[in-house]
Amino acid sequence: MILQIRIAGTINESIVDGPGIRFVVFCQGCFHGCPGCHNPETHDPHGGYLITVDELWKQIRQRKLLKGVTFSGGEPFLQAAPLVELAEKVKGAGLDLVVYTGYLFEELLALAEKKPEIYRLLELTDILIDGPFLINQRDLNLIYRGSRNQRLIVVQESLAQRKPIQKAI
Repeated sequence: MILQIRIAGTINESIVDGPGIRFVVFCQGCFHGCPGCHNPETHDPHGGYLITVDELWKQIRQRKLLKGVTFSGGEPFLQAAPLVELAEKVKGAGLDLVVYTGYLFEELLALAEKKPEIYRLLELTDILIDGPFLINQRDLNLIYRGSRNQRLIVVQESLAQRKPIQKAI
């Protein structure tokens, strides 16, 4: 079966969406509805366009200086199954993975009880930036985040301890 991801677009090389030079996939579809969202054009689940996992992987492989890949949004966990397939290729190539989500880590663990692909995507993620964007906590001085409530979670350690462990920056 050929898996497809509905995306709003990509950035071939970014230095603001995680550590190092990154390929960024902006997933299409989000139901969080955060006032002041940086990417409101990604909210419509029928917007953007479909692309196969293999085509995205081909685009990523063409970039030779990447440290990793970032899944942003929209909400990546709404398309966890095809993103797992892409994430496995990313990790297999020795790249790291950052995922942005409007969910809290704890909410994702609860959702994963019914949707194992969510847990698998967490297993493949190195850093999770979790939590909704809150306009009243907006802070332009934060690295990789838009508001103070959002956390940089070290996912492997967090999964092992079943609680969010924040990355010190």
